[in-house]
Amino acid sequence: MLFVGDDWAEDHHDIEVQDEQGRVLARARLPEGIAGITRLHALIGQFAGPDTEPGEVAVGIETDRGLWVMALRAAGYTVYAINPRQVARYRERHVTSGAKSDKADAHTMADMVRTDSHQLRPVAGDSAEAQAIKVAARVHQTLIWERTRQVQRLRHQLREYFPAALEAFEDLDAPDALELLAKAPGPARAARLTRAQVAAALKRARRRDIAGKTDAILAALRVEQLDQPQPVAAVYAATVSSLTVIIAALNGEIAKMEQQVTACFRRHPDAAIYLSQPGIGEILGARELGEFGDDPHRYASAKARKNYAATSPITRQSGKKKIVLARFIRNDRLADALHRQAQSALRASPGARAYYDEQRDRGLDHDAVLRALSNRLVGILHGCLKTGTLYDEATAWSHRAKFRVPLDNQSPGVPLRTLRPGTKGQAGACPDRTRAIPCTVRAVNGVPTVVRTAASVPVACPIGRSTPGNHGHSRTARYTGSPADMQADPLRQPTF
Repeated sequence: MLFVGDDWAEDHHDIEVQDEQGRVLARARLPEGIAGITRLHALIGQFAGPDTEPGEVAVGIETDRGLWVMALRAAGYTVYAINPRQVARYRERHVTSGAKSDKADAHTMADMVRTDSHQLRPVAGDSAEAQAIKVAARVHQTLIWERTRQVQRLRHQLREYFPAALEAFEDLDAPDALELLAKAPGPARAARLTRAQVAAALKRARRRDIAGKTDAILAALRVEQLDQPQPVAAVYAATVSSLTVIIAALNGEIAKMEQQVTACFRRHPDAAIYLSQPGIGEILGARELGEFGDDPHRYASAKARKNYAATSPITRQSGKKKIVLARFIRNDRLADALHRQAQSALRASPGARAYYDEQRDRGLDHDAVLRALSNRLVGILHGCLKTGTLYDEATAWSHRAKFRVPLDNQSPGVPLRTLRPGTKGQAGACPDRTRAIPCTVRAVNGVPTVVRTAASVPVACPIGRSTPGNHGHSRTARYTGSPADMQADPLRQPTF
């Protein structure tokens, strides 16, 4: 085997080739482009034996994308994308002085792929469709982030000299707000806007209650306020006009890129699986698919996918001290998509909502629970992709042993709050009383149903609401009747 370290720069690559014993066979500085990759192939061919396969050439480089990496993978080499922090830490094993050079980095990466390749992750073999989705989704998200920056700059300018505009327009990136600010970027011109101009802008933006909104905008723009000196106000007005043009252009480009993202995403064979997940639409699905990739061998297990997504916690332990922390060194684009999915899943998935409520009851804060929920959803997604099946609510949450069955003495037969067929556990939490009921949920004609098999089941039940004289004291209730009666009426009320 041959081991190649490649320290890349914008216009050149420092290369070192080693054999299995760590002997340096060659060093070179190659130009970027076709000429450089041709010389690299020739250099490797000098030392490769007649029986050496392309996969027996291991290349370490500090990036996983670009034309150079694509050419290396097309040649059949095994390419390892190494994090620059890993390279820096590995360098410190041999050099403690802090010295650094491009040639030394190439040597370090060649050593890493020779001795620690089992600890490194090869560049994923994602399909061209997945790479296209990744590019489109990233550009779309970058444009949104850039629009947010420009809107914040616009808000800052208006706050300095035209605060009435902030009262008049809730969304500064809305088409009607941009149109009116372009026509009247300052207080004096805004006060001269006519009702017809404002109503026409609202109509073009397809707003409702045009008459009411027109009155509110005109009233806000015509209120008296403190003014900047005329030369300063003129510069501020020019700045606002410029920013409105930039934001309007970004709105148009975002809409175009959204169409591109959805078109690429719909063509991918895994799109149906992503769309079946709770809380995922086409844009979030495209972002997650692009960042996760579609190489079926990239993630050995659900844990590996969770670690890559940075939803799983990290543990630091030394002696008697042990702490569990969230991961903050992560792919921010993927983390943002998963966080948004978790928020949406609270409304789309009863299982996700029950898990969220359970963790909140334990005292965890909102962000920590959303991270935990994201971790669960990543594991569910991994299982669906591995088996090629769509998301199923009952299957996704059937592994959780505890579930809740709301009971109400005044309303027998209340539907299940959380449905987990095939599981056993205790249930409780109704509006007035809590009953812990050992039971089994089974699918009867496709409907999850509580089934009890014992003729007498003890139930611990707090009586009534908490009062100064009754702090949730419980009595024991027993179910009476035959097992057949309980099968027929699974929500039968206990008798005290």
